[in-house]
Amino acid sequence: MQIPVPFHRPRVRAPSAQRAFTLVEVLIAVVLVATLAAVAYPSYVRHVEKARVRSAISDIQKIEMVMERYFSDHYEFPPTLAHAGLALTDPWGNPYKYLRLSAGTIGKARKDKSLVPINSDYDLYSMGADGKTAAALTAKVSQDDVIRASNGSFHGLGSDY
Repeated sequence: MQIPVPFHRPRVRAPSAQRAFTLVEVLIAVVLVATLAAVAYPSYVRHVEKARVRSAISDIQKIEMVMERYFSDHYEFPPTLAHAGLALTDPWGNPYKYLRLSAGTIGKARKDKSLVPINSDYDLYSMGADGKTAAALTAKVSQDDVIRASNGSFHGLGSDY
């Protein structure tokens, strides 16, 4: 004969006894996420800005090639970028700046720290993130400009020239 085993039902917790996150736990999680975001965001912004500068350098090099082809066909540089079929904007949404250097425009040319023009053929540059510029590369507003200098031997930030 078998002894009957009493039937046991699994216990079901009442809804009031369920475990939930406390306010302190939620606040700790929010603080951790905010701290990680505060650390990561500046790095992300720097990365995006470097990518924009690289993109502007690449664009300037491409424009430079078109300008050389124009020069070989017409024996002079175009008066504007539009004459060469170039109506590009930089990664910050501003049009690229171009100045064909001649006897009348040499005073408007971009200049280095010694106030000597950085090119002898033409100036080509992006005004950078702030959208402002000055002729002298030593000016604070020109430090973030992406420039073509030394007649195409240098492409980069005005602060690096």
